[in-house]
Amino acid sequence: MPDDKLQGITDCNCRSIRQAARYVTQFYDRYLSPSGLRISQFGVLAVLKRKGTMTINELAAELVIDRTTLGRNILPLERDGLIAVKPSPMDRRSKELHLTAAGDKRYRDARKYWIEAQDAFEGAFGNKRAADLRDLLHDVVSSDLGPLEEAAALP
Repeated sequence: MPDDKLQGITDCNCRSIRQAARYVTQFYDRYLSPSGLRISQFGVLAVLKRKGTMTINELAAELVIDRTTLGRNILPLERDGLIAVKPSPMDRRSKELHLTAAGDKRYRDARKYWIEAQDAFEGAFGNKRAADLRDLLHDVVSSDLGPLEEAAALP
């Protein structure tokens, strides 16, 4: 890349997205704090509520997260009885995640704080801009940048 085309770190797409993600995560975490959940944990409960029982690999793919990070998010949920991790009846080597009755209740209780965070974000950022931002971010996730496994093979 010629020197005149070099971009500074402030122009890095990845840095900007990660910065925004951390900022928004902290924002949502503040709203969710009375529930005892972080937004990452709330997201796990929300997906299990919406989709039902899932394997760890399925949930990791749904959340676009690696298994190690997902494991850190589900450990406290399992410890607190909000999810149950059980061997899959189809493949005992595979683990399934089940939303428990306590997890369903915690999700429903936390949802009001999530709604407050959504409303506050959209109030500050604007409904249309927030919707446009979500659309753009969904486009990034569904783009042809390639799955994580392929990235390891890049030079």
